[in-house]
Amino acid sequence: MKLGPGREFDRIRALLQRLGPDADQIGDDCSVVPDGPGSLVISADLAVEGIHFRREWLSLEEIGWRAAAAALSDLAAEGARAVGLMASLGVPAEAAEDAAADVMGGVHAAVGAVGGCVLGGDLSRSDQWIVGITVLGRAVRPVTRAGARPGDQLWVTGTLGASRAGLAALLRGETPPPAAREAFARPKPRIASGLALARAGATALLDLSDGLGGDAGHLAAASSLGLHIQLLQLPVAGPVLVEATRAGVPPAVFAALGGEDYELLAALPSSFGPADAAAMQRETGVALTLIGECRAGSGVQLRLGQDAIALPGFDHFA
Repeated sequence: MKLGPGREFDRIRALLQRLGPDADQIGDDCSVVPDGPGSLVISADLAVEGIHFRREWLSLEEIGWRAAAAALSDLAAEGARAVGLMASLGVPAEAAEDAAADVMGGVHAAVGAVGGCVLGGDLSRSDQWIVGITVLGRAVRPVTRAGARPGDQLWVTGTLGASRAGLAALLRGETPPPAAREAFARPKPRIASGLALARAGATALLDLSDGLGGDAGHLAAASSLGLHIQLLQLPVAGPVLVEATRAGVPPAVFAALGGEDYELLAALPSSFGPADAAAMQRETGVALTLIGECRAGSGVQLRLGQDAIALPGFDHFA
């Protein structure tokens, strides 16, 4: 769609050129979401320079990817496939003319990797970089945090702690190991795993954006039951060991405290077993690990072996 003249629209034209054919429908006052199977599910996420990232840590493309992936992870946690997203950018006045297009290149790559597209957005001058993402998906059977039942088992996708290990190195002014930096800069939203877990009968789902120590409590509260988790069963990411040793804490504790892994915590019926988990890994390419169970009661009980452990989650306003 053709746009009128002006410097703002010159930037938008550069942005649309970066998106290529996927941007053909962008330029009107609204985007039209096509009908499809299941319920339409929507979530929003905000990435602010100095809070969620530092410019010296990430390329502009990585800033875009990271912001989009964080929002897309919410679709995974609902058992939804991605339809697309809306991206609103706050761009510093001193940024290069094509900087917004570079950020949107990362956004486009992230949503494209899970089968969605950029549906539209907004652009404004700002004192610092701000990337606001609204994601749209469809779920044939939406899975909330509220459906877990006593007797269900708790499983987690992938590995935990790599993003925190990357952040710890960056905060010291060091270059993280490649796997840790990749986990921090380009997290992978588990859309395929979320869809597979929904099909397998997951009773509750949640993504681990603020750390297992805090996020598990949200699932327990929503489902009105207690979670019992054995930290020694956590699938700890490789880069964690060095950083956990430096911090003087057990690797499993370091991993459980780490936010922005964007793995999924799932409650599944007790009939779901190791053979089912192995089949799901073959289907999605992502491992699934049993870490605990749901019981009558409330709250989260974390144990490291026989020892009870209390772990906080990330809180923006703490």
